Amino acid sequence: MSETVVVYEYGPPGHGEPGPGAVLRVHAAPAAPGQHAVRGPRTLCGRDTFAMGTAAGRTGAPWYPEEYADRVCPACADAVGEG
Repeated sequence: MSETVVVYEYGPPGHGEPGPGAVLRVHAAPAAPGQHAVRGPRTLCGRDTFAMGTAAGRTGAPWYPEEYADRVCPACADAVGEG
């Protein structure tokens, strides 16, 4: 499989604070052509990545940050081969 980028689906901003809300779901997206750290337009489960945040570069397993293990998208995990 080509390189993947971890992206965060955010909830609404909370309590009047600026910026994104809490991380609702962690997705995997293919990297943009020719760029290993830039997300492509859709996640592996088919969601639009436009409003999602990109995680810092990751290598190894698991493909997602462990602190968000309870929020991993099951369809993306299946696509990555860890579902």
